[in-house]
Amino acid sequence: MSVPRAKILIEKLISNRLSAEELSELLAGAHDEAVQQAYSDALEVYFNQLLAEEFDKRRKLLD
Repeated sequence: MSVPRAKILIEKLISNRLSAEELSELLAGAHDEAVQQAYSDALEVYFNQLLAEEFDKRRKLLD
């Protein structure tokens, strides 16, 4: 599996648009180090985005 494909699968997983076939593909990719890194990178971006959004919400409440 390519790294861009791995990122697409993680994005679909996060947005709850992952098909059963794509879930199988995502799980199969967990055995490849490059794909694991792509999963990790995509999840880190998502997590950082969530943190930034939460920070903005809290800051607006305090303003």
